[in-house]
Amino acid sequence: MSEHLSSNDLLPIGQVAARAGVPVSTVRYYETLGLIPAVRSNGNVRLFPRHVLRRIALIQVSVRYGISLAEVAELLKDLPDSRPPTRAEWSAISATWGEHLARQQAVLERMQAELTGCIGCGCLSQTRCAVVNSDDRLRSDGSGPRRVLEP
Repeated sequence: MSEHLSSNDLLPIGQVAARAGVPVSTVRYYETLGLIPAVRSNGNVRLFPRHVLRRIALIQVSVRYGISLAEVAELLKDLPDSRPPTRAEWSAISATWGEHLARQQAVLERMQAELTGCIGCGCLSQTRCAVVNSDDRLRSDGSGPRRVLEP
């Protein structure tokens, strides 16, 4: 991390956690995963640049909307640790995030259509319902909920 950061730009872990609205353990975890940068003071106190608050907000929102921490790490890997991201860097993340959310939205729409069809028909029959996988005939297509998660 850059030595250009002044002590006014560095926050102790407790302040970062309080301002971000997350537990201290979450801040430590994010640092361990490489999602946010930290430095150590001469007294070995963990300090964070102020701009990690934006990263933590992005991480929290991403996870809330179904983006895994691994995917978040991939989004953040090219951002500099020593300064806040530029508008162009945030725009690139936003575009990638938008593509992911569009794919997720399509999956949810298929799921809603499948569930509406099953519940809406009223039959709830395992022999007639189009959603039920009687005799496990979809096993040859692979594991998991095949009909809902297909692209």
